[in-house]
Amino acid sequence: MTVEYLRNAGPVRQGAYRPAATPDSFIEGTFRNSAGARYYKLYVPPNPAGKRLPLVVMLHGCSQDADDFAAGTAMNDQGRRHDFYVLYPVQSREAHPQRCWNWFENGEQLQGRAEAALLAGMTREVVLAHGIDSQRVYIAGLSAGGAMAALVARSYPKVYAAAGVHSGLAPGVASDLSSAAAAMQGLHSTPPTLAGSGVPVIVFHGDQDTTVHPKNALQIVSSSLGDTAPEVVTGMPGERGQHPVTRHIYLNGLGDVIAERWEIHGAGHAWAGGSELGSCTDRKGPDATCEMVRFFLTFSQNASAGTGR
Repeated sequence: MTVEYLRNAGPVRQGAYRPAATPDSFIEGTFRNSAGARYYKLYVPPNPAGKRLPLVVMLHGCSQDADDFAAGTAMNDQGRRHDFYVLYPVQSREAHPQRCWNWFENGEQLQGRAEAALLAGMTREVVLAHGIDSQRVYIAGLSAGGAMAALVARSYPKVYAAAGVHSGLAPGVASDLSSAAAAMQGLHSTPPTLAGSGVPVIVFHGDQDTTVHPKNALQIVSSSLGDTAPEVVTGMPGERGQHPVTRHIYLNGLGDVIAERWEIHGAGHAWAGGSELGSCTDRKGPDATCEMVRFFLTFSQNASAGTGR
């Protein structure tokens, strides 16, 4: 049985992304630890020497790679504009023939195991090697990558100051392939019972997603905050052909925003506001990349916008 996350995504455009002609770079590397080895690409912004800059870790969806995901999300453009690094770990075909991150394997639910440990280790190594600000490290992903981003952030809350999940699933909703397929269809046998991790999270999900059921979005927020955070709901009408949005904002006891959930009306299983240069994107918005960056940069490990983290 094969779980498909990116149905009808179209062909992956290998090497489609080309950084602009500025003194930035998109370099390659490989990380190894006891859990295995993975290739990665790292976007380095212009003139980083002597600066302690943030890092955004981006986990691609199934059938994608670093170049395709960078092209589709345009996150490197945001890195250039706002002065931060972007790390793109790449799943191997040996680990999964479709390059899906194995978020649903039983070992992945526990800290220090398998791919979650590998991704956290890769993050730490890149932070040290490039003098990155360890208090401003963030992780995001799409589909299987979104589910893995939520899991890694939960497992390593001292590594990641905030997380972004697009069309993904919450930690604990599945422990094997069959329960993963059920969770993707919204047929959870039991909801997650894990306490809130406290990691701030921004979630995007199309309400017409037939690959990962939209009910998973609320469970991702619950896995971060629990079920008691006050919620403010606002409508955002679509303009000039854009998708309308219902935006759910969650607050802590001080009234600070600690999570957001963007319900995108009429959207399917694709990165909102993404570029046609990459696969699995929806140009009708909203701009998930810009909104994630805006959300991320308000948080750090030592001073997280009033969250007390």
